[in-house]
Amino acid sequence: MHPDSDSTEQDYSSSSCSSTPQDCSDDTRKLQRREKNRIAAQKSRLRQTEKADLLHIESESLEGKNTALHREIRVLREEIRYLTCVLNSHMPACVLAEPKPASFQPHVSSSRYPD
Repeated sequence: MHPDSDSTEQDYSSSSCSSTPQDCSDDTRKLQRREKNRIAAQKSRLRQTEKADLLHIESESLEGKNTALHREIRVLREEIRYLTCVLNSHMPACVLAEPKPASFQPHVSSSRYPD
């Protein structure tokens, strides 16, 4: 006997039909059902493998995007630190940050600044 799973099927097919044609027909149906089941199982395993491969590719893609987003976060945080430093160094000399004198009058009249 062969170690392959098909050896059982070979044994069944090589054995002569037992006593009646009914037994022979039953054996044929069993073999057909086994073959059909073997093919279905093979297709199922192939689909599982393909699905696992797709998930692996998607996982790698998402990991790459995650790395890029972390890099962007780091760059943006560095930019925040830089701009905060620039703003803090500008504040002592900023004219706009000082309170306006009471005598200030706008050049254009508007509903915001009634006369």
